[in-house]
Amino acid sequence: MGRRTAWWRVAVVGAVLGAVAGVPGAPVHAASPSPSSSPSSSATAPSYVFAAGAPSVAGTVSTGDAELLEPGTTYRSSLPSEGKVYYRLDLDSTSSVYVAATAVPAADTPVTATEGVRVTVQDTDGRFCSAPDTATIGAGRSPRPLTAWGARTLPSKRSLCRGAGTYYVAVERVLRTESVPGDWDLELAPVREPKLRQTGSAGEAPESWDSATPSPPGGGAVSVRGGGGFGSATALEQGVWRDDVRPGQTLFYEVPVGWGQQVYATAEISSAEAGAGGVSGKGLVPGAVNLALYNPVRGLVDDTSISYSGSQRSGALPAVPPVGYDNRYAVSGRVSGMRFAGAYYLVVHLAARVGEEFGDGPLGLTLRVRVKGEPEDGPGYAGESEPAGLFQAGPGSSSGDDAAPGDGGGGVSGSGHGSVGMKVAAFGGIGAGTLVLGVLGVWVVVGRRRAAGV
Repeated sequence: MGRRTAWWRVAVVGAVLGAVAGVPGAPVHAASPSPSSSPSSSATAPSYVFAAGAPSVAGTVSTGDAELLEPGTTYRSSLPSEGKVYYRLDLDSTSSVYVAATAVPAADTPVTATEGVRVTVQDTDGRFCSAPDTATIGAGRSPRPLTAWGARTLPSKRSLCRGAGTYYVAVERVLRTESVPGDWDLELAPVREPKLRQTGSAGEAPESWDSATPSPPGGGAVSVRGGGGFGSATALEQGVWRDDVRPGQTLFYEVPVGWGQQVYATAEISSAEAGAGGVSGKGLVPGAVNLALYNPVRGLVDDTSISYSGSQRSGALPAVPPVGYDNRYAVSGRVSGMRFAGAYYLVVHLAARVGEEFGDGPLGLTLRVRVKGEPEDGPGYAGESEPAGLFQAGPGSSSGDDAAPGDGGGGVSGSGHGSVGMKVAAFGGIGAGTLVLGVLGVWVVVGRRRAAGV
């Protein structure tokens, strides 16, 4: 009986401690395996990981039947090989709305460098509310997730698209010449940005900013596992990070960047192992590695590509300006994209052709991330974003130049993953702690009852 009682106690303690250890937001999150980075038994790299629980929405060939997209909700859909598909937005006259579309070509299908996906936001008269945005495969000619965005921004110098009412999002494939016919999977992420409490902005982009690229961080690297999509991106801060990437695989990371801060990143790909399905240094894959920076609404800020011949290579993103609200008025996408504080996404893709030349095994990936400057106060929004917390600043989410990796630097809450995750962790920790105390209390009562012969 005594051994049975001891076994029962050990089992309960194990279950309780397991529940505590499994609380979301635990420190092991960054190093925990993700669906996108788990070893694969096949040569094909894992595909894009869509947002969990995302509702499905069907794109229509006519605006008359277009289904509604609600800002703050991420959707799943599909994109046909030919023609546009439409979705509907119901907008007010004060907020800016952004819609990012991530198209996912099927793996192991031929693609060309120029084909891709285009997104526009239009009013009921078919007029564009912003310039069309197109994302293309690139020199690597490797199927990979492609993200383009459309917007209705306010205030705007354009006379179009200012009023409340119905608008449409149009998504289409472009320059398809060699792809196998068939639908691409699609993820849609509409976001609402509220107006400012005070409109003191001059409506002009900053004339100058520090464009010098600082030295990347040095020192030992911390092992991480990149996420398989925007919704599962692995949180990073300033420092050096080590991962593995397979041919054809895309890895996602998010870095919180506050108002007034600049973010810099470099990617290093390791040398290939001789005899691992290819001969190191004997082949050349143009655009083998793509490193891209996306802003909190998944708009591309800038990217860089690295060719690979089996020897170690590195590449750095071009310098981008400090995060500032007025950057949106710039002509350059590299400047206008840095218009929000929040979680900026680093996305790394290794071309599938690397596997043909150097084998299917993973290559070592080192990311060096620097966040420069102290976070500043934001412009002051007159309401909440959708999803909530997307552009809010908060302590402990980012590190500036004077903060060591892992130390809070008064950054931002990011895309809401960090802030929501901390809330869940706190709630889960309190709940798990209460459960532990409750179990201990039961043991005390049971022990006393047994001692009393009850």
